[in-house]
Amino acid sequence: MNKTIGIVLIIIGAAMLIWTGFTYTKKEKIVDAGPIEISADRQKTFKWPPYLGGIFLIGGIVIVATSKKS
Repeated sequence: MNKTIGIVLIIIGAAMLIWTGFTYTKKEKIVDAGPIEISADRQKTFKWPPYLGGIFLIGGIVIVATSKKS
């Protein structure tokens, strides 16, 4: 079980180092006056710090290296 968690952490950590974030589109209401509604599409960016991916990667390597062989 620990080895599986370690491998998952390695994959997540590597992915976080390669892709540092993502962009998505959100529809926001600008005017809402009775039957009249005006909305606009806004692009939002979500980014995580690259060191977080490194921590996951190193943690996964440590877990895999210290797990007992079955």
